[in-house]
Formats: sequence, structure tokens, C-alpha cells
Amino acid sequence: MNTPLLLLPGLLCDDDLWSAEVVALAVDCDIVIADMTRDDTIAGMASRAVARMPETFAVCGLSMGGYTSMEIMRQVPERVTRLALFDTSPYADPPERVDIRKALIERVEAGDFEGVTGEHFKTFVHPSRHTDDALMGRLRASADNVGPDAYIRQQTAIMGRPDSTDALSGVTCPTLVLCGADDVMTPPSVHDEMAAMIPGATLVKVPGSGHLPTMEKPDDVIRAMRNWLEFA
Repeated sequence: MNTPLLLLPGLLCDDDLWSAEVVALAVDCDIVIADMTRDDTIAGMASRAVARMPETFAVCGLSMGGYTSMEIMRQVPERVTRLALFDTSPYADPPERVDIRKALIERVEAGDFEGVTGEHFKTFVHPSRHTDDALMGRLRASADNVGPDAYIRQQTAIMGRPDSTDALSGVTCPTLVLCGADDVMTPPSVHDEMAAMIPGATLVKVPGSGHLPTMEKPDDVIRAMRNWLEFA
């Protein structure tokens, strides 16, 4: 019997964030990719995602998807059989970060969606990939699919998220904490702290990757996910 697996994308990301992982894991998993575009709260995103899943399932989220995965652990911990948190943080936004997000929203509302997303892309991936036209084109296509209205909802949800350290301290299922070793948005040090909060968590840092290792170094991510799912 295949493992039900819920995948949750990050800010400005569509299903393509997980394309390599879906191909590699589909033989063993029944995969659902959450719609992260319709809600303006992390709680709403979590509730919508969980409604699509069977009674028990594994969940894996990246960045905003990680915030939502932690909210799922707050809402329905008894339904989650395995948890994976990629390039994310258990902490709420500090006031200065909220101010930055509000300024980005104002720019998008004024019509500068392309400029704002272009700035995001530079921090999403390792600097060596800024000239990777294929990858950057995929990021642009994902952002265009998400669109400015959903971007505003996503940023509103992110800056309103609660601290999730309480949800992590009670996690008892097998947990993978993974990040790009060169992630500047949610640094590896945050993942050290997060893994330490979860009893028995496995910590993986992907060399040569920024904030989006599922796209930047998919083979490394797939290997870690197969070990986490016990398919290796």
C-alpha cells in the first residue's frame, strides 16, 4: 500500500517545486500537492490541505509550506505519520520582517509584481544559479502561475503566522529537517535549533544549495526523503 504524502510549496512556488521528487516517489507514494494560493492565514492553508488527505498521511513542506506543516501538527498531530520541514523556521516574524513584507505588498499593489518577484529569486537560490536561465525561467513561470493576488495572500499569511516551537516540542513521529547549506533566507543555524526541538529528528544540509534544494539539488533531496520514508 502506497504512503499518502502531502507536499506543501513555499511562497511564489507552484507544483514545479516538487517535480523531480514527485517523479521519484510516485511509485511508492500517493502524492497530493497543496493549493497554497487561496488563503491568507497559515491556519486556513493547513485546514484546506488536510481536508484533501486520508485519515493518516506523511507531510513535507518547504518554507511557507513548512510553516503550514507545523500548523498541521498543531491542528491534527494524531493524523501525521511522518513530518519533513525544509528551509523553514519555527519562529514568528519579528516586527522588522513584518515591515519588509508590508512594503513588498505595497509594491505589488502598485503594479511592481515582476520587480518584487525578481528580487525574491535572487535570495531563493544559490548565487551560482543566478545565471541558470532554465532554473530562473522555471521560477518566473511559477511566480506568474501564483500571481500577484495570491502573493499578497501568502505574504499576509506568513507575517501573521504564530510561533510554532510549541508544536515541535510534542512531535513524536519520524521527522526530517532539511535545508540548503547556503540558504540565506532561513539559515542552517535555524535548522540546527529546529532539529534540536524535535526528539530524534534527522538533520540534513544540502551542499551547494540555497533556499530551494528541491529544485537546485533534487537528487540529494530525493535521497533524504527516501530515507525518511524508509524506501531507501
